[in-house]
Amino acid sequence: MEGWSYAVATEAEIARAGNAAAKAFHDLASRGPEARAKLLDRIADLLDQQAGELAEIAHRETSLPMPRLTGEVGRTSGQLRMFAGLIREGSWVDARIDLGNPLRTPLPKPDLRRLLVPIGPVAVFGASNFPFAFSVAGGDTASALAAGCPVIAKAHPAHPETSQRVGELIREAIRELHFPAGTFSMVHGGPEVGRRLVELEQIRAVAFTGSQKAGRALYSLAAARPTPIPVFAEMGSVNPVFVLPGRVRQSGAAVAAGYAASLTLGVGQFCTNPGLLIGIGPEFDQLVAAVAEKLRSVAPGVMLTREIRSRYIDGCDAVMSAVMAEPILTPDGSQSGASPGLYRISGKQAIESREKLEEVFGPVGLAIVCQDAEELLAVASKLDGQLTATIQADEADQTLRRKLVPILAGIAGRVVYNGFPTGVEVGPAMQHGGPFPATTDSRHTSVGTAAIFRFVRPVAFQDLPDVELPQELQDDNPLGIARLINGQSTREPFRRLLPQITQL
Repeated sequence: MEGWSYAVATEAEIARAGNAAAKAFHDLASRGPEARAKLLDRIADLLDQQAGELAEIAHRETSLPMPRLTGEVGRTSGQLRMFAGLIREGSWVDARIDLGNPLRTPLPKPDLRRLLVPIGPVAVFGASNFPFAFSVAGGDTASALAAGCPVIAKAHPAHPETSQRVGELIREAIRELHFPAGTFSMVHGGPEVGRRLVELEQIRAVAFTGSQKAGRALYSLAAARPTPIPVFAEMGSVNPVFVLPGRVRQSGAAVAAGYAASLTLGVGQFCTNPGLLIGIGPEFDQLVAAVAEKLRSVAPGVMLTREIRSRYIDGCDAVMSAVMAEPILTPDGSQSGASPGLYRISGKQAIESREKLEEVFGPVGLAIVCQDAEELLAVASKLDGQLTATIQADEADQTLRRKLVPILAGIAGRVVYNGFPTGVEVGPAMQHGGPFPATTDSRHTSVGTAAIFRFVRPVAFQDLPDVELPQELQDDNPLGIARLINGQSTREPFRRLLPQITQL
């Protein structure tokens, strides 16, 4: 950016970061959850203390509004504290104990104890559209550190100074609390730096938020390593919104206004941007016309980078031409900002060109007008994996709604009812991730406390002496966590004094 420059990481610097992360991993493994929780809390405190300065830097780099950015700093510090609370409580390690019985016949029963352990150093790729919450100190970094995994973060070129400043605050917290320097490192650069980072021998997992093209490239690199590693890539989706007939009749104007607002929020630069609007017949066509009127009143917005704006304009032309869409409102490519767009196709066209219904990063919607309920259900069943799918319905729509819900649950990570998908609540029950191509692993989320499970693996110990076991599995339960002992959940300690003890 003008007035601030960064040095692209060399191969030697990336290698040093990998070695430092590997060394730090063994140190982190020897520290208890309270030490890691204090680190997360301290990073959060430093972010809050510098929130104004950080937001100003990010505003210069991204043109995102100050209220949005200050709120995002708060969300980021909140995520860090959320994971601190999770690991302090401790039950997330899923400790399971099956007590042994040496008197069992015909063979003695071994003592088995299982828990989740950190997977190793993690490479985190910052996102362009969230300079705090999905970047250097975002949810991926917070959940990896909480699990006990060192992090090497790759700053996004769209906001390098913001990334640098946040990285400095993380390193400050590490120094204050006497963690090894390799607990966190950061590198700058483009695709070549990203490739080298994924191919580092010490890296054991990758977290990424961005385009499908980049996510698939990282996934292929990781799979081609001598020792393949998992890539948890969140790659966006078209996030369909289904508006059923009863809802159109009862609340059509409100739905049109809500959809237009959701589509243009943040100039459409959200992975949950509702790119598809789907309904039935002439009444739905009238709702689409109402959406177009709302969009015409939306002023052009400044996108994150010139390249993103260029891809938005080109993407609208390419995708809408590929599906032979009728333009209702065409984005104005002559302006410096990005204006919204709206196009229309039939349900039959959507089914025939399903593989061409790609995400366009920006404020553009595609309305799919179906002939009847059967065609709407067919469109739903043909869609690829999504982060979200939304149902707008009224009581009169109950029969169709009941048929649609299981279809959408099969293709999406989050099903929204009578709302809109933009806005991802941060909490234990959130699922932000869906079937491919929305993500590379639909079993996991990148938002909420369950995100920690991406960076752990299970280990079972058989007949190991109590003193050698992790604290979470020891008889006395020194951490006081909930554990599953012989199939029963309890926080109580026990003693293996008698071989006859086979249950609590």
